[in-house]
Amino acid sequence: MKKPVLLIMAAGMGSRYGGLKQIDPVGPAGQIILDYSVYDAHRAGFERVVFIIRPELQEAFEQAIGRKARRLMQVDYAYQTLDRLPAGLCAPEGREKPLGTAHAVWCARELAEGCPVAVINADDFYGADAFRQMYRYLAAAQDDSKYRYCMVGYQVENTLTENGTVSRGVCTVDEAGLLDHIIERTAISRTADGRIVYAADGEVPAGEIPAGTPVSLNLWGFTPSFLPSLEDGLRRFFAEQLPHNPLKGEYYLPFAVDELIRAGRATAQVLTTTARWFGVTYREDKPAVCAAIAEMTARGEYPADL
Repeated sequence: MKKPVLLIMAAGMGSRYGGLKQIDPVGPAGQIILDYSVYDAHRAGFERVVFIIRPELQEAFEQAIGRKARRLMQVDYAYQTLDRLPAGLCAPEGREKPLGTAHAVWCARELAEGCPVAVINADDFYGADAFRQMYRYLAAAQDDSKYRYCMVGYQVENTLTENGTVSRGVCTVDEAGLLDHIIERTAISRTADGRIVYAADGEVPAGEIPAGTPVSLNLWGFTPSFLPSLEDGLRRFFAEQLPHNPLKGEYYLPFAVDELIRAGRATAQVLTTTARWFGVTYREDKPAVCAAIAEMTARGEYPADL
């Protein structure tokens, strides 16, 4: 079996940050969050990374990120564009917004063909333990009567910010540790008395999330069967869902996985971690992220000149 490949979804980085040069440094020597993800993945065993980007960003991305990543891993680029679609499909007229995270992964199918893949966001700090667990699973995983996928589940209390609310995929897990389903909860926060709650969303009333509940941060692991399955999923999305919201509807990775689980074709093992997530969801988050990384660096978990 081919070795696992890391796919990093970064097509939205330029638009979110106003250009790659403006990506916020968080490490003691100006490192960005993505530098730590590449480092953690490399020491977990990954030898190859595919950055999924917009084609016009390649030169700037290579200078800012890719060139440095090449010191540790083989680097390739896949491009997420509205014209990269299964034969016969066309993006709706007037569409400018990308088609979602599942489409982004599909755009890397040729570069990762036949390989197990791990998929992450570019701007989340996942922690070394998450990458170790992911690589260990993918190095041994094999499909049988079902596709055998996985995800890393973070304890919800380890994924919050003090500076506002966050959206998380709240997971229900069965007795075998397999993902039953994910419900996207928006506006999750911690109350003054320590409870974790989510706000009402349309007809869905507000509620509470118990501490210890696993949530998804888009750290997924797939056997080689997944990338080919996405073509059928994209066709269904275009036929059944996109017509209802042609300019903004997106085909998300959790939806693609959930569809396969509900059809009885796949399972997703939930790999639990006690690692703490860090991210700059709000500008005010940056000092806390910098302080946490500085502390980990002081403990020797990361080199200062990473």
